[in-house]
Amino acid sequence: MFQINDTVLYGSDGVCKITGVMDKEFGGKRSTYYVLKPVYNSATIYVPTDNQALLGKMRRVLSPEEISHLIESMPDEAVIWYEDETERKEKFKEILLRGDRVELVKIIKALYQHQMKQQEKGKRLHVADERIFKEAERMLYDEFALVLNLEPDQVLGFIMDKIKVEEKPREHVS
Repeated sequence: MFQINDTVLYGSDGVCKITGVMDKEFGGKRSTYYVLKPVYNSATIYVPTDNQALLGKMRRVLSPEEISHLIESMPDEAVIWYEDETERKEKFKEILLRGDRVELVKIIKALYQHQMKQQEKGKRLHVADERIFKEAERMLYDEFALVLNLEPDQVLGFIMDKIKVEEKPREHVS
């Protein structure tokens, strides 16, 4: 399914490189594991090759074309919002666990808009919203940075420039 040197997304751990496959014993059970090294931190992650639930958290990274299409669709994406803070926290955590990029865009957009409304009132985001906002941005921006050969802190500017270009009216030539 996956090969050594493949770059994948692994759950909320983000972008990882498969550095090896090895037999290892954890909790008295010997299994074969993919060895993942997150690109943006120094942890090592072991994913059992026979655990379908954990393998399901490994996804290929998007291509530059897929990222471009996702960025172009951002202005049109609907906002996901739950007024109840507990429900919102629960639903947004589920989205983080799934790692679906379109859903991540929707919660980033929703939390950004909510943050702007809160600032107008002289308030800040709820702590749980702030954590989810940062985590969703990290997951999406780390992947974009790797694929587009940018630094993670350059991704937001790149997205904003791309959206502004797309929003400009097109000139018609006769």
